[in-house]
Amino acid sequence: MGNESPATGTPTGETPPASLSPSLPLPLPRLPFPVVDEIARHCLRDDEPETVHIEVHLPRRLDHTRLRAAFHQALTRHPRALVRQATARWWHRHYTWQLTDAPDVDPVAFPPPAHDTLARARQRALADCPPLHASPPVRLEVLESPDPSDGTVLLATLNHTALDAPAGLRILATTAALYDGADNSPAPPPARPSAPMDSRPLRTLTGTPALSRPTHIAPSHGPGHNNRSGSGNVADDSSTTAPHAPHHHTDLISDPGTANGMLLADLPVPARPPRIDGRPPWTVNDQLLVATWLMATRWNRLHGRPGSPVVITMPVDDRPRGDEMPIGNGTRLVPVGFGPQERRDADTLATDPPAPEAMARLLRGTAARTRALKSAPGAPLGPVGTVLTTPALPVGVRRALTRALRTAAVPWTSTTLLSNIGRVPYPLDFGAGGRPTAVWFSAPARMPRGLTVTTVSVGDRIQLTLRWSHTLLDAAAGARLGALFARCLAATSWPHPPPGPPPAPQAQEGDAR
Repeated sequence: MGNESPATGTPTGETPPASLSPSLPLPLPRLPFPVVDEIARHCLRDDEPETVHIEVHLPRRLDHTRLRAAFHQALTRHPRALVRQATARWWHRHYTWQLTDAPDVDPVAFPPPAHDTLARARQRALADCPPLHASPPVRLEVLESPDPSDGTVLLATLNHTALDAPAGLRILATTAALYDGADNSPAPPPARPSAPMDSRPLRTLTGTPALSRPTHIAPSHGPGHNNRSGSGNVADDSSTTAPHAPHHHTDLISDPGTANGMLLADLPVPARPPRIDGRPPWTVNDQLLVATWLMATRWNRLHGRPGSPVVITMPVDDRPRGDEMPIGNGTRLVPVGFGPQERRDADTLATDPPAPEAMARLLRGTAARTRALKSAPGAPLGPVGTVLTTPALPVGVRRALTRALRTAAVPWTSTTLLSNIGRVPYPLDFGAGGRPTAVWFSAPARMPRGLTVTTVSVGDRIQLTLRWSHTLLDAAAGARLGALFARCLAATSWPHPPPGPPPAPQAQEGDAR
């Protein structure tokens, strides 16, 4: 392994692969931006980097030369990752990806071992987005501390205009397979009985009226903003730990000089009732949605903003997880609304602990709603996204229209985004380097939503990341919000809510979805 050169991130005595070449034969294969990529490209801002961060904690050290070679080879196995944006003029009909034969720059770096290596890399993941003009739009940092027993952290930073978190995990799984030859095939999906597609309009399935404006997270910067004007025995948000929701550790990354702050926590998977006819009444994903709803509702009551419905944006990913998985942005976004019944139960749900009967109703209603939303067909960003990316107008005009519509639609922006990958579908087995002890990822938290909640399960633990805009929250408020989420998630654990009658048979969900 040896020492590294701080200037290049290349271990001493090693050279980057000879395949790196800034001059590639032309013409290169080209691919018009898909809908999600184009909308993201229209809305880019220099002060809000559009990054996805993924970190994989391994118990032992890795060989630097083999890892670099494996990652480069993995990129060639998934050529859609080896892209750069072609030069675009305002009158062009498309933004276009150029597919390159090899990286323009070496995406793998080995920062010198130090006690703050991980914290500094996390800060870079929030502030320094891999550029679109150089292939690939991804950076992999291999992080080690001075103590060899601490193992290795692989921290990947993706430009979200080009790649999402499931695509990044797929590339890392291929890297693991090439590194040591271990079988890193994805686990088979859970057996699901067939269910008819729900053809009702998406707005009908969300559970909220068509013209209702979702509530937004109340801003908080310092103790003066903690206005507890809610009614009843509302849970206090002032503690930084959750006494009945223990977690191994919490890491807070919040530099006021960056656009986003981030909190990473390790929480137990909440218990569920026994399965009935082989299926649970609700899934862990449903419990995470309910915990997010409770967090937003309690937080806003504590800060003097009760009333409006909470709407949570939920990514749904239907892609296969094998080598054939399409790389890029492959999820569709659906709004999960919480309607009149939840608002009627809001007072009893806002208490700590919440009323068991109301909690059971909320979980059962959420389970039915998410099954319907997942089965309903839909475009990645809905019909509006499809219309905005139709190449009838030049990209410059479409960009102006998209940004204007985004500004006009601020009052109807969802409360927050919850992205739950569930159980990591790959072993991520690096042979002598071991399998992951923890995995975290985060999505950008641009205003006006300003907050994203991301989760992934490893073993019997949930790795939670809250990421927020500093326009919305400061570090202390982010820590309080994380503690509040931990308590809300613990409140969904069975047997606190009685199981009640099971919902009508529908498609079975995976254990962590």
